[in-house]
Amino acid sequence: MIPHKEWIESALDHRETRPVPYNFAFSPPIRRMLEEHLGTDDVEEFLDFPIRSTAPATIKPLYADPAIYGDTIKDEFGVLWSTSPIDRGAPIGPCLPEPNLSRYRFPDPACAYRYEGLAEWCEKNRAHFTMIWVGDLWERATFMRGMEELLLDISLHPRFVEELLSGLTEYILRTMEELFRRCAFDCIAVSDDYGTQKELLLSPSDWRKLVKPCLSRIYALAKKNGRRVFHHSCGDNTKIVGDFIDIGLDILHPIQPEAMDIRSLKKRFGRDLSLCGGIPTQNLLPDGTPEIIRKEVRGILEEMGRDGGFIIEPGITLQADIPLANCLAMIEEATQRDLSGRP
Repeated sequence: MIPHKEWIESALDHRETRPVPYNFAFSPPIRRMLEEHLGTDDVEEFLDFPIRSTAPATIKPLYADPAIYGDTIKDEFGVLWSTSPIDRGAPIGPCLPEPNLSRYRFPDPACAYRYEGLAEWCEKNRAHFTMIWVGDLWERATFMRGMEELLLDISLHPRFVEELLSGLTEYILRTMEELFRRCAFDCIAVSDDYGTQKELLLSPSDWRKLVKPCLSRIYALAKKNGRRVFHHSCGDNTKIVGDFIDIGLDILHPIQPEAMDIRSLKKRFGRDLSLCGGIPTQNLLPDGTPEIIRKEVRGILEEMGRDGGFIIEPGITLQADIPLANCLAMIEEATQRDLSGRP
């Protein structure tokens, strides 16, 4: 078996590997269901993920259990969130009611608590392809201001939008500098959703004016420090995929097949960009049969895995509506492992 880090690097260098590398992200209910079925308390280790990912600590964890945190929780940026036992909750209280940053202070990206244990985690996982999430940009701005208000601000208060995104960029860059100083790892990851399932949330020209220059700085700092760049962005980003490539993106995720033509993307951009994702999650996984799921996953692996540049993964974090049998069918086909003998 090819070593994990070499396996991922080969795919990213567009050398075909069989089997195709895989990755999964689990919501809390799916994680509990799988770990109970598989008889493990570490599903990533049990399934031998070639990619291992983590992030600096935050006041609001990604999945804030209301049994622990209450019905709401405020993050370090000052945004109030609802909590949920099954997903990440939702931003319900923006911290910027007006398009004005004069009284706002961004959190300190160098706070020591954010980096506790990260160097040890990197050392523990050094045989794997290690990835650290460094933050979000446009998406964070929508949490802080509110989606509708921020979209209006693009026309009514463009200078404010530029200042907000610039402040968030500086926060991410300083986070990266701390990580590079403290930790040995392979790849940074940015999470920033730009699309609906039919179109971009903002026009391509506005995205290129407001967001692209910020991303260019983030990507450039990663490359200067010898790291790959992974970018998560839900929705239809077809119109700006070429821009991602222009500024140095290595891996685009999650290429939702409900929103983007994944095979067309492979043909158009597959020589210059690696794609991670591709398994339909909205209808196939919750509503399909295990047999249909297996057939779909096999087809994706065969077509998308040609000439490398592909890591198979569901189009979004696996949610609580997926039956165990369907989840196992997908994992077995993607990993080429037989899990039927588990209790």
